[in-house]
Amino acid sequence: MKVGIVSLGCDKNRCNTETMLHYLQEGGYEITNNEAEAEILVVNTCAFIESARVEAVETILEMAELKKNGTLKTLIVSGCLPEKYIGDIFNEFIEVDGFLGVRDYPIICDIIKNAENKRVNAVHTCTLPTSNKRVLTTPAHYGYLMIADGCDNHCTYCTIPQIRGRFVSRKMEELIDEAKTIVADGVKEIILVAQDVTSYGIDLYNRYAIVELIQELSKIEYLKHIRLLYCYPEKVTDELLEEIAHNEKVVKYMDIPLQHASTAVLKRMGRFGTYEGYLDLFNKIKAKIPEIAIRSTVMVGFPGETEEDFENLVQFLEEVKPVNCGVFAYSDEEDAPSKNLPNKVDDDVKTEREYDLIEILSEISQEFKEQFIGKTMSVVYEEIDFDNDRFIGRSYISAPDIDSLVFFTSTQLVEVGESYDVTITGIENDDLIGEIK
Repeated sequence: MKVGIVSLGCDKNRCNTETMLHYLQEGGYEITNNEAEAEILVVNTCAFIESARVEAVETILEMAELKKNGTLKTLIVSGCLPEKYIGDIFNEFIEVDGFLGVRDYPIICDIIKNAENKRVNAVHTCTLPTSNKRVLTTPAHYGYLMIADGCDNHCTYCTIPQIRGRFVSRKMEELIDEAKTIVADGVKEIILVAQDVTSYGIDLYNRYAIVELIQELSKIEYLKHIRLLYCYPEKVTDELLEEIAHNEKVVKYMDIPLQHASTAVLKRMGRFGTYEGYLDLFNKIKAKIPEIAIRSTVMVGFPGETEEDFENLVQFLEEVKPVNCGVFAYSDEEDAPSKNLPNKVDDDVKTEREYDLIEILSEISQEFKEQFIGKTMSVVYEEIDFDNDRFIGRSYISAPDIDSLVFFTSTQLVEVGESYDVTITGIENDDLIGEIK
């Protein structure tokens, strides 16, 4: 039978989807990218914020409509939405035949078979996926490696610990085997992901083992690049910075979600950072790795955020100058402690601060990128911009899907997934423009 999967949400969810695809293939199912021809559909959902939940619900209802044409027989919903609403969702979505939680992917084939006879709710059946094999859904030259699941940080605005559970690292030997497998399939860049990659190993080995993991991955032949996403700022150690600085395979790029810079706001968020501590961290990083491209995420309008708090955030960002930075306005999340905090910020104020910060960060990013004009950068070619007759790629300063691109022309043949020396000639919007001479 033909099975299709609709994967929503983050790159960690993508890794879960890829694991599920492996189990489906192992179970003898044929995978299809065409939802209209699928006899079985799985919607792997995200439920981190309200907009993600709305997207998940809309997608489920859209896929359920395919049952009416007679092709789709079984609809399965997996991931964070069933995990968050384990009881209610079964009664709410009668169109759905089976439900799986965030760690129940190994039993997907059993659920599909059981759902042929009756509706099934299998949330919380398993612990962690037992397979280190996946079917990659990324372009062939890069892939994500999910090194841990869950979170122990308990920020007051976040429900990930309630959805994903405690922080659980995967065994190092399992990760190395998985990495070797995807590199053998053509992956040149591995992107390490978890809610907090810097905590890797603390639960398994009673120590932070992210540096050791990087060193073991670096031994894999034909693996060219290792990129780090989601480094918790308080756990960025000198040892980790030394490894990034001196290991040629580690991309000089770090994603460090700060959420804010005001000490008062950080305290209400349940985070352990301070303005001074974050400033010291960024200065240390740039001193050890001058060429580093830092990505971050910040939130405006958290309950109690004053104009002074916001100005502290602006001042901090203007001083440390992150290359890439996502901005979003705070919203109350069901079951999150911050929902009960007083002194809510007016929606209009939140929107104004969000727009102001986006504009400021755009100027910071442009200033950083201007240093590359007239210089040559290594760019991995990924796709074609047919409308403008040019190629699209990424340099070290950009992670897939979330950061800026490099648009370039070339008089020579180029191959997807290969790196080329591109001379940067300018900036267009947020992207670099260049050429291969």
